[in-house]
Amino acid sequence: MDKIHAMQLFIRVAELESFSRAADTLGLPKGSVSRQIQALENHLGIRLLHRTTRRVQLTQDGMVYYERAKDLLSNLDELDGMFQHDPSSISGRLRVDMPVAVAKNLVIPKLPAFLQQYPGIELELSSSDRLVDVIREGFDCVVRVGALKDSGLVARQLGKLTIINCASQGYLARFGYPERPDDLAGHALIHYSANIGVRPQGFEMKVDNAVRWVKTGGVLTVNSTETYQAACLAGLGIIQAPRIGVRDALRSGQLVEILPQYRAEPMPVSLIYPHRRNLSRRVHLFMEWLTGLLKGYVD
Repeated sequence: MDKIHAMQLFIRVAELESFSRAADTLGLPKGSVSRQIQALENHLGIRLLHRTTRRVQLTQDGMVYYERAKDLLSNLDELDGMFQHDPSSISGRLRVDMPVAVAKNLVIPKLPAFLQQYPGIELELSSSDRLVDVIREGFDCVVRVGALKDSGLVARQLGKLTIINCASQGYLARFGYPERPDDLAGHALIHYSANIGVRPQGFEMKVDNAVRWVKTGGVLTVNSTETYQAACLAGLGIIQAPRIGVRDALRSGQLVEILPQYRAEPMPVSLIYPHRRNLSRRVHLFMEWLTGLLKGYVD
């Protein structure tokens, strides 16, 4: 059995969910495709596909094997062209995760130029407030904002994001401008928590090189950075957010920075990735591009 060829057949069947359609696109007899995949399953000792009269679906093991096989075949394609200097020779899939604000404000606007330079790269970009499992979910690299836990992954710090305090014009017109930390007792803070039910400590600020927490009012807690900013724009309270994430609202006057002398600690921005002896060329190129891009915006 040619394992590489069997992998290619398996991927085509998995994507088309049909032995017949896969065989037609490859110009092969349906029976030949079926026998090769059955041989691959026997070799691995697992079932890769659920077969019914109407469709073919991946098993749980099949899903894992499908993702790894696609990466392996992409790496083989890249190996064939690793000594070619033409950017079009670099191909394969990249799976990346980053916070919504980083993707929306920094990466997406610059991404067309990168993909035009490397047209053979297929990018899967995940953006959410959820902390993904880098290894289990097969991510090539991840951008994280905030303190990192020891995960056994490689971490490259890119800089820090300035955190500012801001509120909407409407909120300030109704409740006034706080001028000192003690004034916050009569103000509402919009609380952010990745896990609803866990209420944050309050308003964070750095005073005399020490972090201080100030209790405030506020009845709203959210677990989405997009909702967090939207709530502030709606006049529901004060937020503490990376300056880069609210820069457009500040420029338009929708949001106003308050208490600039009492900012929270800057938040570190890191690029993390699995510990691999040799990163593929496409991953290395994307990480260098991303590093250069983000260093232009972080402090």
